[in-house]
Amino acid sequence: MYPPRSQRSSEKKKVRRTRNTKIRIVNVILIVAIGLIALYYLLNTREQQPSQPANSEVVQQEPPSGADDKGGDALNQPESDADSVEVPDKDAASVEGKPNAEPDDAVDNSGSGINETSGAGGDKPTTGTKPATTGKGASDKADSNKGTSTSDSSKDVTIHFVGDIQFSGKVAELLEKNGYDYPFAKLGSMFQNDDLTIGNLETPVTHGGTGAADKTYVYKSSPKALQAMSAAGFDAVNLANNHILDQGVEGLVDTLTYLNDYGIAHAGAGMNGTEAYEPAYFERKGMKIALLGFSRVVPVASWKADGNRAGVAEAYDSTRAIAAIQSARKKADLVIVVAHWGEERVSTPNADQTRLAHEFVDAGADLIIGGHPHVLQGLEYYKGKWIAYSTGNFIFTKSTNEETWKTAVFQARCSREAVCSMKVIPYEAALGQAVPMLDEVNRLLLEQMAKMSSGVRVNADGTVVPN
Repeated sequence: MYPPRSQRSSEKKKVRRTRNTKIRIVNVILIVAIGLIALYYLLNTREQQPSQPANSEVVQQEPPSGADDKGGDALNQPESDADSVEVPDKDAASVEGKPNAEPDDAVDNSGSGINETSGAGGDKPTTGTKPATTGKGASDKADSNKGTSTSDSSKDVTIHFVGDIQFSGKVAELLEKNGYDYPFAKLGSMFQNDDLTIGNLETPVTHGGTGAADKTYVYKSSPKALQAMSAAGFDAVNLANNHILDQGVEGLVDTLTYLNDYGIAHAGAGMNGTEAYEPAYFERKGMKIALLGFSRVVPVASWKADGNRAGVAEAYDSTRAIAAIQSARKKADLVIVVAHWGEERVSTPNADQTRLAHEFVDAGADLIIGGHPHVLQGLEYYKGKWIAYSTGNFIFTKSTNEETWKTAVFQARCSREAVCSMKVIPYEAALGQAVPMLDEVNRLLLEQMAKMSSGVRVNADGTVVPN
């Protein structure tokens, strides 16, 4: 029997209500799902769009290069040619017959823990010449590396001194590969913006000449190197050393000619005794500056300039050197002596260095800058005058002796009254290139200079102050 009609109608309504409820639930779920999808799409789209159109221009710009207060603008960069093998940088025996001992093997090892930086593109040297006696002093540009001034800084002269420079052997190979401005690429504009830059040129510059006999190391460098030196800001070089006649008198003549061609003054050697002991003079900011060079390291006696004989100004007997200083004192406001002396790879000045330095100051010299040991030696403040006993290597081969890797730019700022301040700017003498020392190695070298120096204090910024 069928159920009553009223009962069947009630069951149908119940089924419809259940179905409608399920439909509404499904619809709600679908609406919520669609809403979530729409919300997700909206948020995702907004995240992918830049908040400001100008940001895209900022992203496309090159980041600025970092400024390095140890030697000009710089960017961190790995050292190139880190595996170059080097020969020892031995010197021949001195005229006194004492051999200059050097290691039997040497390598270019960049793993010295010294940070290397590359010069900013705008400071990269370009070829050119400049007058030897007027040059940079006319511009009087400010240098960010200047030390503590002794008077009105606008009237002081800023002078940079560096150590031994040669472009021979492995260095020459490196320059042929990387360009002749490679040695100076990490100096920034320091030497271009000062008043004088002076180094020790420890090589003849010539395509000819005859190599010296009975010398372990005989150097010869390309004239292209002097062109790059001039462009980097060098004003003058000392030639009184034990390598300038490595290619004989012909090599010396060529060197003097090329120096003149590229506007680099010289002192310490010449075509006769008078020329060798004659100072180079400069006019800077109303000051007359005299530069003299003397060597107490001469391979053989025939290298000594005397009478009409070409050669170097020597100081085994200091009589002529002292007379030259006294003469320059009468003509110049500031007298500078670059001395080649001492024992190789010895960090302490010997008695001859100290005696000569004091004699030179007593004769009228205001600054004494030494070289030849291939390592740094300390500073002395004697009678109000600065003596830097050894500036070490600057552009040189790289031996296995780690002390020869350490060098510095010595910065003097002097008033017309010949009152000077001194600052040490640490560098690494890498293979054929001077590289600024940064951070910890910078600090350690300044501490080492303080320990090697007598009666002075070396501050954290490199300024040297008498105790």
